[in-house]
Amino acid sequence: MAGGQERILRGRIRSVQGIKKITRAMELIAASRIVKAQQRVQAAVPYSEKITEVVKDLAAGGAGGDLPLLAGRPEVKTACYVAITADRGLAGGYNAGVQRATEGEIKADHLRGDQYVIIPVGRKAEGYFRFRGYTLGQPFNGFSDNPTYAHAKEIGEHVVDLFRKGEVDQVELVYTRFISAGSQEVVLRPLVPLSAETVTGGDGRPTATADGPTASYEFEPSAAEVLDALLPRYVQSRIYFCLLQAAASELAARQRAMKSATDNAEELIQKYTRIANQARQAGITQEISQIVGGVNALADSQASD
Repeated sequence: MAGGQERILRGRIRSVQGIKKITRAMELIAASRIVKAQQRVQAAVPYSEKITEVVKDLAAGGAGGDLPLLAGRPEVKTACYVAITADRGLAGGYNAGVQRATEGEIKADHLRGDQYVIIPVGRKAEGYFRFRGYTLGQPFNGFSDNPTYAHAKEIGEHVVDLFRKGEVDQVELVYTRFISAGSQEVVLRPLVPLSAETVTGGDGRPTATADGPTASYEFEPSAAEVLDALLPRYVQSRIYFCLLQAAASELAARQRAMKSATDNAEELIQKYTRIANQARQAGITQEISQIVGGVNALADSQASD
């Protein structure tokens, strides 16, 4: 009996050891890729800051007061949520955080009587919301852990087109912001229309100096035309930056989840090993008892003879 139990436990130990090797490998891969993901986030900061500065300058110069992406709608009837999750699981609560935040906003829309549509980015978002019967728009997936600007451009062109056609009245991003390898947070960020705070306060408005008033900027073509062409690129840059943040967060969450799985596997191996040793010792003790019993029985039979 003990021998059979020991064989079963040894088989379980081998299985858990195999799982441990996989989770350990995934942990190391995620940890090595976090550094590259952080570098990509930092590399995208100068472009994001510069295009924001240019947009502010143009708006401060008086351009774009009647542009759709800046004017907004007097009433929001349909909201669009771009939910950015991973294409794969095994990342702890990373996907669940974005899913819960999006659901919370949708419930608030229902209380106000507003409509909504979800643009799922990542297979986990698409599968989750489709299974639960939510209203979905065009999905985007296959690049969650390694997004490029082309992916952001595709998403940006789609949501801007929805807004300009009047199919949605506002667009918001729901993603996970990367703070550090051990800390990330789910963020709900307005995307379209652009808020007044985003495009005001630039240097485009002439200001007086000690040497006298400065001249205003001249634009060719007009400032309004430049701003109208630039705003979609600005939206794309914001989406790209959020995709990079989400990718870094996904890798960090996966690294932590796989480390926890590896630690749990090690504890399970130790537990099974201890039980297997106890079963082995019990088997040895039983065999010794049987041998001693046999020797005593043989001695008793010889003595009776």
